[in-house]
Amino acid sequence: MSFIVDYYNYWVVVFLMMVGFYTVIVANNLVKKIVGLNIFQTSVFILYISMGKVSGGSAPIVAEGITIYSNPLPHVLILTAIVVGVATTAVGLALVVRIKRAYGTVEENEFKDKDDLI
Repeated sequence: MSFIVDYYNYWVVVFLMMVGFYTVIVANNLVKKIVGLNIFQTSVFILYISMGKVSGGSAPIVAEGITIYSNPLPHVLILTAIVVGVATTAVGLALVVRIKRAYGTVEENEFKDKDDLI
């Protein structure tokens, strides 16, 4: 039981990753697929942030009495990844809007069938 409690953040990461992956595979709706990708992406963010935190560590500011520091690099990289993720989501949603205009639906199986008829 101690193993589960000690590593609960990694269990959350695995759970979110599998939920996002399952959503991407199962959903026919393109918006649901984008939401699944965002859930998957969030789990990766949590994983990197969890690995970057040192138990008992302090911010890397030199002060008296502090000997253990946390590495700020993973947190900075995740900030950049969040910005890239928002931009990628915006592009994906813009493509969904264009697909909706062209085919009249956002259900993947429906516009694939329409595309096969052409």
